[in-house]
Amino acid sequence: MRTPFNPGPLVLGTWRFLDGPSPLSSADIRSLFEVSLASGIDCIDTAEIYGEYTVEAAIGKSLSESLELKEKLRFVTKAGIDIPSSEKSHAEVCHYNATAENLQACCEKSLRLLQLDAVDLFLVHRPDWLTPPEETARGLSEILDRGLAKHVGVSNYTIHQYETLDRLMDGRLTTNQVEFSPFHMDPIYGGTFDQCQQKGIRPMAWSPLAGGALFDAEDEAGKRVRACLEGMREFYDGASVDALVYAWIQATPSSPSVILGTSKAERIESAAQATQISLERQDWYRIWEAAQGTSVP
Repeated sequence: MRTPFNPGPLVLGTWRFLDGPSPLSSADIRSLFEVSLASGIDCIDTAEIYGEYTVEAAIGKSLSESLELKEKLRFVTKAGIDIPSSEKSHAEVCHYNATAENLQACCEKSLRLLQLDAVDLFLVHRPDWLTPPEETARGLSEILDRGLAKHVGVSNYTIHQYETLDRLMDGRLTTNQVEFSPFHMDPIYGGTFDQCQQKGIRPMAWSPLAGGALFDAEDEAGKRVRACLEGMREFYDGASVDALVYAWIQATPSSPSVILGTSKAERIESAAQATQISLERQDWYRIWEAAQGTSVP
């Protein structure tokens, strides 16, 4: 039987925490988590592979210095992607591994690095085309039965992959984390969000700003959407362009949880405006039209 898990309207993503020439320090990470909580965001999304297998340890170290803060947060992690690295010395080529043995081993490692007894949600990061779904279902079931995670789900699964695994799991999958933005609308075209509604689960949307395409001066669709959003800001009490995009995502009937991909406090604070915005129907379609460069059929 499925136990619902609601990440909330906004989730703080961590994949960029250690990117670039100035990775976040332990104090920086704690500060961002505190800003998130103050902004109404208590769910943190990470993954084994983030930072080439280093972000989970950085989060665990940071929160070991503030147990009170850790107790206020919920954690989502993902596993199943192996890339050639010191951490995955066996990997000669990037590949997926959703075998029962690997999923359990990765979940155990995540708990050790995050310094947690259990994660709130554990996801299979990508469909593994070589592992039978029965094998993946066994691994996820054992993770639940052993108390390593309170809930389990998947990421980047098609509707058919989700349905097959969910049936084998007796309906215990609690989300499908997928890419969704005005620039990538597959979940509403391909039925993913419809499936989530049918099953009574809340999807999670990653890359809501399309990896920065919205602010890319060379991206034609990005320029159109940005101009469209800028023209709406005054009507929505000066809301940021980011917040308007997040509100656009949450306006869809499945109300996806939006994963923020920022490591800047001010962007987190402005994102929180999205929960107070109710987009007008025609504004939603204006944004769709700007992204597509054409009107609806």
